[in-house]
Amino acid sequence: MKMWSGRFRQPLDADFERWQRSFDFDRRLLREELAASRAHASALKNAGVLSSTELIAIRQGLTQIGEKAASPAFLDDNDAEDVHHFVEKQLVALIGDTGYKLHSGRSRNEQIATDLRLYVRASIDQVRADLGNWLSISIDRAEQAGSAAMPAYTHLQRAEPVLVAHWLLAYVEMFLRDAERLADCRKRLNLSPLGSGAVAGATLPLDRRAMADDLGFDAPTANSIDATSDRDFVLEFVGALSLLAVHLSRWAEEMILFSSQEFGFIRLPEAYSTGSSAMPQKMNPDLLELTRGKAARIIGDATALLVTVKGLALAYNKDLQETQQPLFDATGTVLSLLPLASGWMKAVEFNHERMQQAAESGFMNAWAGATYLVRRGVPFRLAHEIVGKAVQTCIERNCELADLPLEELRQLNPAFDQDFYSSLTLQAVLNIHDVPGGTAPARVRQAIADARRKVESMREDVHAHA
Repeated sequence: MKMWSGRFRQPLDADFERWQRSFDFDRRLLREELAASRAHASALKNAGVLSSTELIAIRQGLTQIGEKAASPAFLDDNDAEDVHHFVEKQLVALIGDTGYKLHSGRSRNEQIATDLRLYVRASIDQVRADLGNWLSISIDRAEQAGSAAMPAYTHLQRAEPVLVAHWLLAYVEMFLRDAERLADCRKRLNLSPLGSGAVAGATLPLDRRAMADDLGFDAPTANSIDATSDRDFVLEFVGALSLLAVHLSRWAEEMILFSSQEFGFIRLPEAYSTGSSAMPQKMNPDLLELTRGKAARIIGDATALLVTVKGLALAYNKDLQETQQPLFDATGTVLSLLPLASGWMKAVEFNHERMQQAAESGFMNAWAGATYLVRRGVPFRLAHEIVGKAVQTCIERNCELADLPLEELRQLNPAFDQDFYSSLTLQAVLNIHDVPGGTAPARVRQAIADARRKVESMREDVHAHA
């Protein structure tokens, strides 16, 4: 029996019926549908619609459906229109016509809005837990790097030396922001649409606050029209996932570059790489390349969601069914990717010797040289010009700044003295960036400790919602 067939005299076109069904993909909301149905059943009992015996029968039936779902074959239903229809069918098969009472006072419009909020909420918790693992591993790798240095780049040109730990912590900051965005999205979505009906509110005196409490929501939604048509939380969640994917893609791109022979900063982990079918010597960064590619897929999901809802009048429209597959795809893609990225990050080897060599050449101490002059009273713009001329001389002679004689430097400016050379050492150049957020070793050690505290706080927050 269809949930809406009473008004119709003719059956649906068979092809259309198959085409418009959503059970093939919304079956993954079964757990959320069962949880929302339990809360609704309790509200029906409190409203006098169900007897105690009927409530017990319905709740036991819902539990049995959840247990049966452990077998994939149980979900092979070519007749169920959607997950709501499937649960009703199975419930009636288990407990008889009492199962039809469960739909009293509610609409599939509010059901799917509730199921999706529960699904997104649980997905946020899982993504944040997986992010916590990635962050902890990255912080460990930063701490293990110790005093190792490497070039930092602007415009893909060597700019200044930094600690390897400082470079890794830049990605930690990116992903901490992603975790914060997800937490913020969770707060905003944690309202219960149950009791909103089809559009105007439930037709029975249901305790919306009690239903919200049963499902761990902070409160009921404030407006039934908005509640049944709102998918902002889906757009916001997948939007946050798309930005997370962009960060993963940037991370992957840099690791690909640094693993090339031209850089040689990274040795690819064999467990996450593949070879060439033609060239025996090759090791290809497949995990990184797929990470980069899947970012495009997630961005596509976010775009599809925005376009789907941009022209919808209030309230529910069948178009909203099309918001589910992009949500499921983006969520599944990120949840499959993050553990692999964590495994890669734990296994990768950094060639600290090669990084250090690169950090000590290429005039990356030039700004430190200009700062030396500034501290001796030379205006920075003039100091910049003077050191630039010194660099040009070095380029012509194929040497470094420290190789220029003091007498020659004094011809450029008399402020130069013997201690200029000590200001050019790698350690001195690192130490000069002694500001919060800078690469001075003491600042980086503090940044590692701060990052660990942030990750631990995030873990505690995720655990509290478990």
